[in-house]
Amino acid sequence: MSSVERMPHILCAGIIVLDEVFRVDDFPQPDGKVQAKGFFVVNGGCAANAAVAIARLGGHAALAGPMGGPAGEDENGDRVLKALARENVDCRACQRIDGLGTALSAIFMNARGDRTIVTYRDERIAAATPPDPDRVVAAADAVLADNRYPQFVQPICEAARRRKIPVVLDGDRPTVEDDPLFRIASHVVFSWECLRETTAVADLAEGLLRISGKTDAFLAVSNGPDDIVYLDRGKVRRLPVFKIAAVDTLGAGDAFHGGFAMALAEGRNEVEAMRFGAAVAGIKCTRIGGSAGAPTRAEVEAFLAQNEAGRPQSRAEGASPSSAQGVG
Repeated sequence: MSSVERMPHILCAGIIVLDEVFRVDDFPQPDGKVQAKGFFVVNGGCAANAAVAIARLGGHAALAGPMGGPAGEDENGDRVLKALARENVDCRACQRIDGLGTALSAIFMNARGDRTIVTYRDERIAAATPPDPDRVVAAADAVLADNRYPQFVQPICEAARRRKIPVVLDGDRPTVEDDPLFRIASHVVFSWECLRETTAVADLAEGLLRISGKTDAFLAVSNGPDDIVYLDRGKVRRLPVFKIAAVDTLGAGDAFHGGFAMALAEGRNEVEAMRFGAAVAGIKCTRIGGSAGAPTRAEVEAFLAQNEAGRPQSRAEGASPSSAQGVG
């Protein structure tokens, strides 16, 4: 994919977290102890990770989400905002709430790149709403929202739809099939865990078809190293992802969403946008560091050029697999 003259403005809305990451050979067993082989602290949360990915790709990334405060008293929030500033993410729409703490995650990542995450957040933060959603989206070419703080992101998504710009929803938190965010969004991309828990259906294609009765949005679901499943005019199709050697999957889904939203805002169709997002996520998985491993635009373009001969091709449900196999 070639560079574009004007990089889009993408607003990411949702959860912001400080991640403390422990690298271990194997996950601890109940009542057991393990020695960490490494440790690092990085900004996290779906929206914040996606904003970093977009900024690394050269886009104008803005972030809106509720956090603890005030500045100087909520140290976790202060650290996250300093790290995001270094990544050139515009955080002016982040809302700090006095007396509360910014969410914190303890993450254990094993030698295979798998992770176990424990997150603490003050549930009072979830009640926050943006004071002026129309102003927040005024400069955006697209909005990418996760559903961790629905009361905060819904007014922002509604304001974006009034402007007739793409609204990509990261279906990360299990919810209900008739969630209003599904109807508001123009595009919904689920994690496989969220889709299965939301629909109580194990088959991802069937889960998407169930959701399709509630919304006109484009629907897809990522599935780790397996194919992305999506609907095309009511038909189930699959898009293989790229074959890579994963060492750290932390933030990979968020990187995918960031790349997907960026490509949509540049005018690419959904299949090309998913392919671009899969490349962003794939490269990220080859690097340790969570969101800090997000690639640059030049790295993604080089990766796509190298993989052009075996590029993943979309196929209908039940068709023979393409020659490209993937690890996302």
